[in-house]
Amino acid sequence: MNESTTLGRPASGSGGVSYQDVSAGYFEQRTLQRHAGFFTLLVLGVGAVIAGQYSGWNLGLAQGFGSMLAATVIIAFMYLLLCSSIGEMSAALPHTGGAYSFARTTLGPWGGFSTGLAENIEFILAPAGNMFFMGTYLSAIFGTAPEWQPLWWLVGYACMLLLSVRGLGVSMRVVVVITLAAIGVLVFFFATAIPHVDFAAKALNLAAGDAGTPVEVAGGNGPWLPFGLTGIMLALPFGVYMFLAIEQLPLTAEESHDPSRHVPRALVFGILILTVLALGVLFFSASIGGGAFAMSSSGEPLLDGFREIFGHTASKVLSAVAVLGLAASFLAGSFAAGRNIYSLSRAGYLPTALSVTHPVNKTPNVALLTGSLLALSILLVFWFSFGRENNALMGGIMVSMIVFAGMISYILQSIAFIRLRRLHPDLPRPYRSPYGVFGALVVIGISAITLIYQFLDPLYKWAALGAAAWYLIGMAYFAFYRRHRLVLSPEEAFAVSGGREGHPR
Repeated sequence: MNESTTLGRPASGSGGVSYQDVSAGYFEQRTLQRHAGFFTLLVLGVGAVIAGQYSGWNLGLAQGFGSMLAATVIIAFMYLLLCSSIGEMSAALPHTGGAYSFARTTLGPWGGFSTGLAENIEFILAPAGNMFFMGTYLSAIFGTAPEWQPLWWLVGYACMLLLSVRGLGVSMRVVVVITLAAIGVLVFFFATAIPHVDFAAKALNLAAGDAGTPVEVAGGNGPWLPFGLTGIMLALPFGVYMFLAIEQLPLTAEESHDPSRHVPRALVFGILILTVLALGVLFFSASIGGGAFAMSSSGEPLLDGFREIFGHTASKVLSAVAVLGLAASFLAGSFAAGRNIYSLSRAGYLPTALSVTHPVNKTPNVALLTGSLLALSILLVFWFSFGRENNALMGGIMVSMIVFAGMISYILQSIAFIRLRRLHPDLPRPYRSPYGVFGALVVIGISAITLIYQFLDPLYKWAALGAAAWYLIGMAYFAFYRRHRLVLSPEEAFAVSGGREGHPR
């Protein structure tokens, strides 16, 4: 569709934005199909996250096992509260816009876009990070030279886009199958690691050196918290990576059979499953092999664990299966990025051409392609700038940028939850958060602390600053250009009319 349209006058109290008139067939070109029930949503939620339990999280072990354990428990509690709040909002507002639509209803167009933009950064970078770690695993499994790792990324993104052409129904089924396999691999790892566990000698083999850097303690029995309370705070972002992205489930609202009932339940049950897996991954990975010290710099911690248990040859076969976990999160995250771009584009916050869906399969292929090209470009820039020389640094930087965007999104979504209860108390809520406003305030507090300590981390603070610069550029784009080219999508119509129009059915 040609985006050249007549601009309308700003609506009263609309935050200084203008809406453009669109053709009669605008929304017909931007429809999705419903595929998912509760079980599919539950597995999709776990699949979106599970790659974070294969790689990336282990960098937090540089602060010590006790620090990472405390950070994991704190973050798991935060996600339980967050998912309960998001579950209530998704039940009341089952739009495909997810976080953007929640904030648009309660915080106006500026709040809506700022929340949607934070999720956009997170959901573009998260699958890119998963693909980076998957490339590291595949290089180790097949023995390819490190400098050829970008070829794995190209193959991965090409396979994802080819799969999306078949339709999101097929894509969802593929993600469900490989996610179940990925969970099975983790459970198998836990069971086979038990005879090899030596907790005191392995998990506690790290201490703080004279220069303030981690050093290995021969024989173990080192301190639980080698860097004290600061170590826990610096480990929080890596705890986040073990749960991050489950909040993407509301983006599937217009593809779910009963989003008001199924999305909240999938969020809460999903976070409980992920908590059990995260604690198992942390304990068993740190308690075998080279222990916490070796795992803190590993690019493929699960593969290293299998090597310790089965040796190099057998471990390659098992780790080839383990790559499915990374693939599950990569696919789920890429589709989430596409839905995020689709919803922001449909409402005019991004160029409207990005939200046109496939005429037959009704998949947001243009949005998926755009998000994939941007993610792949970022990977290549990072790789040729510094990643070739330091894989661990590149992985840590990507995790830090993803977590920065996630924390901004969580804070804004929690504020939106509080305001939705105040502004729309009578809106039907098939699910209500048992933690209420208090739970949302706790999420805001933990997210804010995580953000602050990201900027205090001497190694990764530049990653947070880079993500912040991206965020500010996006806000400037909206302020000076896109805010005068919005479209009355269902989310916008609902917000502008005070809930009288555009209610999701």
